[in-house]
Amino acid sequence: MAALPLATAEVCDANPHLIMNGELRALQPIFQIYGRRQVFAGPIVTLKVYEDNVLIREFLEEKGHGRVLVVDGGGSMRCAILGGNPVQQAQNNGWAGILVNGCIRDVDEINGCDIGVRALSSHPMKANKKGMGEKHVPVNIAGTRICDGEWLYADTDGILVSRTELTV
Repeated sequence: MAALPLATAEVCDANPHLIMNGELRALQPIFQIYGRRQVFAGPIVTLKVYEDNVLIREFLEEKGHGRVLVVDGGGSMRCAILGGNPVQQAQNNGWAGILVNGCIRDVDEINGCDIGVRALSSHPMKANKKGMGEKHVPVNIAGTRICDGEWLYADTDGILVSRTELTV
């Protein structure tokens, strides 16, 4: 189910009507690029947590089927909600990528994984493990509302979210 990676700039140039009607949105350019896969795309699974990574780990233990996990971590810069072990698991389970509105850690380990990861920054402190959060809910990240089942396209130029799968 993995999507064909598309060049985000070309998608924007070819689809002004989708941008105008809100079906195609660009996230604000606030994310750092991690992982070996700089270009990735797939259907979105959403998760909302705050300084807690239990639900993130649970999702990444499942088969990814080319999906992208979009985690709204509330933009917290006080701890990392994603580390190297869950990212390795995500790679092994077939996730295309992970977008984190928050921090990650174990950057060298993550950069060795064949998966796309975007996050605000890195932080050495680990997250809580209470299991608090919401799955499959709309999230607001980088100026954009993102819903479960939409499609994410990421490359070195930026990140796009589309209501539907895009083709060239």
